[in-house]
Amino acid sequence: MVQLIYKICPRTLWQEAETAGVFNGAPIDLADGYIHFSTAGQVKETAARHFAGQDDLLLVAVDANALGSALKHEVSRGGALFPHLYASLPLDAVAWVQPLPLGADGLHLFPELSE
Repeated sequence: MVQLIYKICPRTLWQEAETAGVFNGAPIDLADGYIHFSTAGQVKETAARHFAGQDDLLLVAVDANALGSALKHEVSRGGALFPHLYASLPLDAVAWVQPLPLGADGLHLFPELSE
């Protein structure tokens, strides 16, 4: 069974990853030493906290099972367990990529998400 985790990514950064064939992370990921992900239940708060008002973003859904032991669930915001990838993200683990536009209220409009 596919278990999806989610990465919010600026479109230009994701286009670079598609050209390179691998996603090495955003600047915050590179600084922290792992790629930050969120579960379906966490990603809207992640968007509100870290990407408020930003447009031209993409929502990247990743098959967590395809990442193996490099994926760790670690305590982060509010004591919740967040998925962190201690490796580059191979693009063949990506289930789908969709735009993450801003709505009229300034909040991001998410597609239907599954865990």
